[in-house]
Amino acid sequence: MSPLTSEVKDARSPVARWLRSTFPHHHDMQADYRAAVGPVRVVPSPAVSLGTQGAAVDWWLRFLIDPAPSVSLAAAGLRTRWAPCRRAGLELLHVLGAVDETGRAGPVSPARFADRPGEWWARVSYALALLVELHRTPAVQGSRLMRLDQDSRSADLLALANADEVADLIAMRDLAIEELLPKLPTGPVATGSTFDGSADLNADADLIVDGVLVDFKSSQGRTRSDGSRAAGLTRAEIDQLLGYVLLDYSDDFALHSVAIYAARYGHFMAWSLVDLCAELAGHPVDLAALRKEFAQLVQVELPAYRATSMMQRLRRKLSES
Repeated sequence: MSPLTSEVKDARSPVARWLRSTFPHHHDMQADYRAAVGPVRVVPSPAVSLGTQGAAVDWWLRFLIDPAPSVSLAAAGLRTRWAPCRRAGLELLHVLGAVDETGRAGPVSPARFADRPGEWWARVSYALALLVELHRTPAVQGSRLMRLDQDSRSADLLALANADEVADLIAMRDLAIEELLPKLPTGPVATGSTFDGSADLNADADLIVDGVLVDFKSSQGRTRSDGSRAAGLTRAEIDQLLGYVLLDYSDDFALHSVAIYAARYGHFMAWSLVDLCAELAGHPVDLAALRKEFAQLVQVELPAYRATSMMQRLRRKLSES
């Protein structure tokens, strides 16, 4: 099963083509976002591994907001493929109280660790991000996890984040406490949520709180001619938000808004779903009808497209051999 993030980046995918034809009017949304975000406030050093860092700050934000976040994706990483970090990873999950004696993953209670320093939280978040990469990344030979061996312990796993990464995560955490937490509505919280359609197209949302779906972004944005940074909102990122909403086939989460929190800019921006969909489509839409149409797309057209693409790649390899 392919992930939503991959499909929206593939302009030939039926998912990307359908979203861009159904919701073609994205330029005003992008311009409004660029104008609102402001200057970057947390700039990483060259020693920061940006991909893993983005996943790590996602974990820390979940711990800040969700009273019982699941670490099942990290546990799935240890089950997905063998790695020399297995003992260290399981030990960390036990320390967090996230797995029982049978190895079954459950929620973490961040309140239990309220007295732990920021460095500990940063290192835990980074370690969980590395473990999830075992589940999500096709090749992990270059992963820092490969520095560990079968005798490594959780302390060795926590030591894999370097000092610059720890400082960078702490800075984004501090900014989120100032700029994100006060803007979130009160109400039911869910992190790492999957949808009805996640069985058809792999997708899980960073945060849903009281009907608002929030996507965390840790990109630095693009570099201007003067060397400063400017936040941007790509078409693929818009499509990702729309994809989450449409994959909630039965409206289980009663979503009424979507939002983006730019972790390095400290900016939270939300849109009403009714207004946003009408703006992007150019007319009011029937979201329930679009969800049915999208379900048909990902259940029938997408598998056919992927099967054809796989056969074409196989033929090219055979012709080149």
